[in-house]
Amino acid sequence: MADASLSRSIRPGAALGLLGGGQLGRMFTLAARNLGFRVHALDPGHDCPAGQVADLEIRAAYNDVYAAQALARGVDVVTVEFENIPAETLEAVATIRPMHPGAHVLHTVQHRLREKRFLAEHAFPVTPFREINTEAELHEATSALGFPSVLKTASFGYDGKGQKKLMGAADIGPAFAALGGQQGILEAWVPFELECSVICAQSATGETSVWPVAENAHQNHILDTTVFPARIPAAAAARAQAMALEIAKALGVVGMLTVEFFLKPGGELLVNELAPRPHNSGHATIDACVTSQFEQQVRAVCGLPLGDTTLLRPAAMANLLGDLWPADGEPAWERLLAHREVKLHLYGKTDARPGRKMGHLTALADTPEEALAKVLAAREALRG
Repeated sequence: MADASLSRSIRPGAALGLLGGGQLGRMFTLAARNLGFRVHALDPGHDCPAGQVADLEIRAAYNDVYAAQALARGVDVVTVEFENIPAETLEAVATIRPMHPGAHVLHTVQHRLREKRFLAEHAFPVTPFREINTEAELHEATSALGFPSVLKTASFGYDGKGQKKLMGAADIGPAFAALGGQQGILEAWVPFELECSVICAQSATGETSVWPVAENAHQNHILDTTVFPARIPAAAAARAQAMALEIAKALGVVGMLTVEFFLKPGGELLVNELAPRPHNSGHATIDACVTSQFEQQVRAVCGLPLGDTTLLRPAAMANLLGDLWPADGEPAWERLLAHREVKLHLYGKTDARPGRKMGHLTALADTPEEALAKVLAAREALRG
């Protein structure tokens, strides 16, 4: 008897649509091509990282509904590389082809207040927060939450952008002015031991999978290194994985979901942020796991059986930012590649700027500490 699930799946040979053409889209595209799919990518930039390896690159703004609909007509399913796609575009695409994750998921997570309220309403632990529309509301919120606290724009924040730490009353006026008229959210400061993340998948058929917890370290609000698996108590790791799957189910995600956590002293977990897509902290899965987060995204949005997320060996990832590029040329790739156990992944970006993610390194070892030492040594070799 034929498997009924096969009639609902999108099989290799089909074309997949991608809204977003950055490095996450590039790695998604490479994974899709390995599985025999074609990929059409839409991005406003020229020669974008995903477009370099896609079958078709459409250059258009994300609010260009007609271009997005044209993309949708040429493919079998559409997914996203990042969450800040206008709702009108997502809804227009969904009238033509399946859109995963759906517009309702992206609407929730692309706005910090909506995201925090969703989590709180579903009894997931979050930092105390307040909505900020006026300077008077900010004064009231700091009285309630205390100092230090963090004021963030409610929309379009990533890699620390749109955030101000408030240490005392003197910071209130300048921090509110920095919002530039945007709605804000004030969050209480969390004394945490470390930051970690869990990446999980939920397919169009309802199947789920989850990777081990990743331990993350940041520099200037940008992810610097990830250790895989996180060096945290087993009970905390199991809670984080279970919570990520519960959030994915509550959101109704089809595709990927990354849940960022603060781990407090004593093992308490607080949800920091959500991302309904592959994540920088999961890049090590390409080399360290049976199935990468990018291959899993392909499988999930196509309704195919999900792959095995087993970690083959402890691993570490280090980001390569544009700061490593000399003003007059390229980094010393030969010195880096002399570290033979380290894998180099570059994103095809030609304009290196401070803070811009240009690539990453991954290494496997017998322990997380050894893997981390390998990627740090290789990255340091680029500096000469």
